[in-house]
Amino acid sequence: MILFTIAYLAGVLTIVSPCILPVLPFVFSRAGQPFTRSILPMLLGKVVTFAGVATLAAIGGDWAVQANEAGRYAAIVVLAVFGVMLLSPQVAAIVTRPAVALGNRLARQTAAQKASVGAPLLLGVATGLLWAPCAGPILGLVLTGAALHGANVETTLLLTAYAAGAATSLALAVLAGGRVFAAMKRSLGLGERLRQVLGIAVLAGVAAIALGLDTGMLARLSYAGTANLEQSLLNRLGADTSGAATVNRAASAANGQRQTYRSSLPVEGILPPLDGAVEWLNSKPLTVEELRGKVVLVDFWTYSCINCIRTIPYVRAWAEKYRDQGLVVIGVHAPEFAFEKSIDNVRRAVQDFKIGYPVAIDNDFAIWRAFGNSYWPAHYFIDAEGRIRYHHFGEGEYEQSERVIQELLAEAAGSHRNGSDLVRPEAKGAETAPDFANLQSGEDYVGYMRAANFVSPEGVAADEPRDYTTGKPRLNQWGLAGNWTVGPEQATLNRAGGGITYRFSARDLHLVLGRGAGDREVRFQVKVDGVSPGPDHGSDVDRDGNGTVSETRLYQLVRQSGEVRERTFEIRFLDPGVEAFVFTFG
Repeated sequence: MILFTIAYLAGVLTIVSPCILPVLPFVFSRAGQPFTRSILPMLLGKVVTFAGVATLAAIGGDWAVQANEAGRYAAIVVLAVFGVMLLSPQVAAIVTRPAVALGNRLARQTAAQKASVGAPLLLGVATGLLWAPCAGPILGLVLTGAALHGANVETTLLLTAYAAGAATSLALAVLAGGRVFAAMKRSLGLGERLRQVLGIAVLAGVAAIALGLDTGMLARLSYAGTANLEQSLLNRLGADTSGAATVNRAASAANGQRQTYRSSLPVEGILPPLDGAVEWLNSKPLTVEELRGKVVLVDFWTYSCINCIRTIPYVRAWAEKYRDQGLVVIGVHAPEFAFEKSIDNVRRAVQDFKIGYPVAIDNDFAIWRAFGNSYWPAHYFIDAEGRIRYHHFGEGEYEQSERVIQELLAEAAGSHRNGSDLVRPEAKGAETAPDFANLQSGEDYVGYMRAANFVSPEGVAADEPRDYTTGKPRLNQWGLAGNWTVGPEQATLNRAGGGITYRFSARDLHLVLGRGAGDREVRFQVKVDGVSPGPDHGSDVDRDGNGTVSETRLYQLVRQSGEVRERTFEIRFLDPGVEAFVFTFG
């Protein structure tokens, strides 16, 4: 009974949480209407819908989440139409014309017609689908218990009590607001203006929910204000939280030992399912359920991406240093080029980079889409409760990322620790951090789909063999020499002796190369400003500029050892069949 009381009081507290703001316009749009025929059906629809959907989401798995997402989209459409109807009487007349005609027919059969509860009930159902309350300690406790014990009446009743608490505070607010609105209508004659203002507010709420502000920015504002209040309720009333502790040490612990440390990092979302990988390396397929109680770092990468390559030493070092403290690192390999879909190529890259943590091969971008990701590399940091607490896109800020790992591990353990020394991985070759101070050249693709700065005077003949000459490239321009076939992703050399010239200004020059359909290696020779590179050779060539393409990957061809300045790079291939994909610099 105590836990039901706590859940109800936590629901009441949502009225002071910014997370309630997006649904307030929907509720206040009923202000001034009869309570039993309008406000009460709407609040009942909200309570029942939220409790039902939250129960299914807690115990039903991914299908329930997808069904709820579809319901949210439908609810957004319904409430958007409702907002437009408030703004425009003409639109309202058109939308309600079928219902009015039906009502007129029913009126002839009924002596005393009463207002229908259908419209407010539909509004309540839509609101229940869209309402995303801030997940404080109490709601987290209820949902964790549901995950532990499966489907049961207690779970649904606790969620109903939580929603009923929120409905109680909303009912009081809307009753008070109704009196204010009625007074304004009587004294100022502003009924139509109030209707339009409510319409604007409803559409603003729909926009906030559609853009995710209700679970993003507003959730961050809410946490600090309501989490402490909820935690104090748990402490004062002494609810039993030992069941949740078996799933998550960051929740209240068993035997009455409460969590003594909580990170201030905001909640950005929930760890989505890791389904859809075509294969896992270094591990069996992992599930969200198996990762409960662990701090998780999800690293989206692809093996020929220079930005990803330069983050690998840090990710690898974190995986090794914090493994025994409860950190699980998962690499999600999402291919940029077609050759990166080859499982054998990825397996070889994992070995070359000495990656020992689990890697999901996400060739169909299933996990990528589940996260809503758009970047290589991208790091998502998940706490022991399965919540995304931080993210970082691109290179750099390694100290901040490691501090986040330490914070989440401390939260999972329930006690704050003095930050330990940060990793200082030894990076070699292409893994070395870029020289941003002297970097004046950017990424350039060779395939015609994304090619730029190409200066060969013949122009590109898409998917056809053509003889090319280099032209006269200026800074950050390039050209082909010899007979090449330029495809959407790469250019393929048809006859030996062809080459590529690039005018660049950076410490390092890399080129992604492959040996094409043939099995034989492709020899090449590099020159810088017309001579052998000498001390400026990259890790994949010798001082004389000689190298071999033995597999499809990124090759470091130039590393300037002295002053970094503008140079002309040339590579000539002694064998046919090579494929060139993209230039990158560092």
